[in-house]
Amino acid sequence: MHQTPVSIAVIGAGGRGRGFAEMIKHSFSHLARVVAVAEPRDAYRRDVAALWQLPDERVFCDWRALVAQPKLADAVIVATLDREHAGPAIACLDKGCHLFLEKPMAVTLAECEAIAAAATRAKAITTVCHSLRYHKGKRLLADIVRSGRIGRVMTLDQIEQVAWWHQAHSFVRGNWGDSRTSTFMLMAKSCHDLDYIASLTDEECARVSSFGSLTHFRPEQAPAGAAARCVACAIEPECKYSAIRHYVNANREHWPAVVCSHDHSREAHYRAITDGPYGRCVWHCGNDVVDHQVVAMEFSGGMTATFTMTGFTQHNSRMIRVNGTEGEALFDGDITVRDFASGNEERIHVAAEHGGHGGGDERLMLDWLRALHANDASLVRTSVHESLRTHRIVFAAEKARQERRVVELREMMPG
Repeated sequence: MHQTPVSIAVIGAGGRGRGFAEMIKHSFSHLARVVAVAEPRDAYRRDVAALWQLPDERVFCDWRALVAQPKLADAVIVATLDREHAGPAIACLDKGCHLFLEKPMAVTLAECEAIAAAATRAKAITTVCHSLRYHKGKRLLADIVRSGRIGRVMTLDQIEQVAWWHQAHSFVRGNWGDSRTSTFMLMAKSCHDLDYIASLTDEECARVSSFGSLTHFRPEQAPAGAAARCVACAIEPECKYSAIRHYVNANREHWPAVVCSHDHSREAHYRAITDGPYGRCVWHCGNDVVDHQVVAMEFSGGMTATFTMTGFTQHNSRMIRVNGTEGEALFDGDITVRDFASGNEERIHVAAEHGGHGGGDERLMLDWLRALHANDASLVRTSVHESLRTHRIVFAAEKARQERRVVELREMMPG
């Protein structure tokens, strides 16, 4: 049966917002169409407008101008910078739009609660981009754990390997290096890791502790002779963090180099690192987010879990170990399941998938679009209400790190 595509406005047309607009165009145009865009940067705004051939009256420099119009779309994608999520999300919900929200929900607990309240008022179908729940391999691991195959889960350990180059790109030089203009590291990078851990059990997280700091990417750790910018640095040729190596001599049309400049000529990228944020010395960026952190969690039924984020790894991936009463399951890209009684071991190969987060972004988008067409919010795994539940753990963990104490999750509840 023919379905009329859902109309969608994109608010924030950077890497993620443009990516979602392209995903809909190339994979889901039978389910949705982009009918408006709001983005302050001219070139990025024009890209989405050209992709969808939007008329000028549907192209906006500011989300407030879009919201000020009569309702233009059935739903919105909000992919602005983290600190700018709450405003457009709440305004669009109050206008009667369904919502696809990039993670994190927002950067304060009060804003997250306000978004959830607006969604309740609007009776909207919402999803937050917790792509790990939709990642092929991690979804299979969750099915194995949930099936009872390894018995009752007793302990869980997850490590997020940010990779040394990714830490420098995104969380030192990039948009998420300064919590005063973005948010703290655990929220910016790892809120969907704690969300995934919480999704593996029906137990509620009861209390957390956390430790971590900014240790390496500090001025006092800079090698002798390091200059403020790579283009004027005597040690640049030998430095693994060289901006010339990562943004000029690299493939400039692929991430992460692609974000350095909208124009991908060698000259444009060189100008960008001469004047822009990605050319700064990683030890002189004024960044303040942690470069390593560990979180310990105790759940209501006695299960314990740890999460480690580290910016000092070769590979950019996650590893997970789940220990149950009857066996254990390990994820390291593939999955290993061991049975205690028989001693049997099964190795499950997880074939690679194209797309963001191992195909997770595409599946998450598809679930949301299907839910919109069916008018059935239960088809979405990560509504704003579910995301708020797991975001509370993230806020509690950062509170525990800052206050150097165990934080009870009841402290994060309203009232």
